[in-house]
Amino acid sequence: MTNRTPISGALLATDARVLAAAHAIGARHGVDYTNDAAVTALFAERQRAMRATQRGWLAWMGGLTLTAGVILPVTATELPERTAKLALLGTGVLLMVAVTSLTALCVHWKRELTHPALSGYREVLGVARAHGLPLTHVPAWLEGRTSGGSGKGWAPIPTYPKVEAAPSRPADVAAKPAAVLRYEETADTGGWHDETGCLLLLAGLIGAGWAWSNEVPLAYGLLALIPLAIVVWMAGSRQGNEKQALRAEAEAYVRTVAAARAAGARGPELSPVLKKLLEEDE
Repeated sequence: MTNRTPISGALLATDARVLAAAHAIGARHGVDYTNDAAVTALFAERQRAMRATQRGWLAWMGGLTLTAGVILPVTATELPERTAKLALLGTGVLLMVAVTSLTALCVHWKRELTHPALSGYREVLGVARAHGLPLTHVPAWLEGRTSGGSGKGWAPIPTYPKVEAAPSRPADVAAKPAAVLRYEETADTGGWHDETGCLLLLAGLIGAGWAWSNEVPLAYGLLALIPLAIVVWMAGSRQGNEKQALRAEAEAYVRTVAAARAAGARGPELSPVLKKLLEEDE
């Protein structure tokens, strides 16, 4: 799936009040927020700037001096007393440089995150949400969150009082298929079969080895854990295949929703599980 904007210009245009607000906010910042291509270009430009900040000389200096400041006290214990004292003094200097560099890095990164053009777009998203327009997906980086992270982040979308929805609306997106509902229920389940199967296999082999070395025939019964491990692995394989098929259905549904909203249709916001499908493509 390709990376998409949180809301399309066509959907913004379905409510005259939101459209007027988007134009007014865009005029202040010199960006047409109703133009999908302009918003996509803005995203690309701002993401490049934020990545450049995170990978710049401040990041390197902060990381290297912090590492050296942590390692130096450990090595200082093997040095003569006078040299060790100088090493500890150097540790303090290194940690001060590290803290200063990382603080400056955080300030620069936040400055890029709160760039006026991005702040204006977050304002548009807040207005759209207040008027009942659903957001397909809000990228974690846009709010200053870690990928897949929750919470408000460093620059959350502003919250405005709810406004009564416009009376005339285009047709909503079709209801979720049963397979998509099933995917939402099972997406975060499972994943224990491989570990459990390995534990059972090891327990069976170790138990059999102990039975042989200590001449305890009854302990050979632990060999029954080996076929049980195979059964667990097979169950995990079936569950994995089912989840993969359900994921394909969920991805198709997300594409349908995104395409419909790009054309101006409306529907409920995607669940956190379905939003993750878009986050993984960022």
